[in-house]
Amino acid sequence: MSRSCYEKSDRNCFGGADGLSGPGRHFTLDGHLVGSIGEVMAAYYYGIELYKASAQVHDGIVDGREVQIKITQQDDIVINEEPEYLLALYLTKKGGVYEVYNGRGKEPWDTASKRDSHNNRHMRVNKLMELDQDVKPADRIEAKHPIEKMKKEYKNRKRQG
Repeated sequence: MSRSCYEKSDRNCFGGADGLSGPGRHFTLDGHLVGSIGEVMAAYYYGIELYKASAQVHDGIVDGREVQIKITQQDDIVINEEPEYLLALYLTKKGGVYEVYNGRGKEPWDTASKRDSHNNRHMRVNKLMELDQDVKPADRIEAKHPIEKMKKEYKNRKRQG
């Protein structure tokens, strides 16, 4: 394996995508880059065993729980099927990774928007943070490495004009 995100701190890992890889993940400069980063970061922080890339619905398993992993640098995540468990992360432009939501997938699924023209449902980061406050400890994926909870002030700022 070439330079692995497992071997570097998350803030130093994303300086350049060339040559980076994680377990079964290659970082290409296309729409899959942020998703692959999220999956590898979740595997590191939570000990999730990742399925083959592009698996349907769930991205991996830990402690017998199937998990869909989502990461964003924007204001929402997109999902197209209800997962058993959902782990939503936020990636800042400086490389910080924060936990937005960690729990069963039913509640976020039930509160997501109606399907769009591509058959996806959108969930706002702020709403996921709100839902996360009500998740019981027994319904969380246990972190193997410390990860900070997302706060509104960590959000990436949109550039003005």
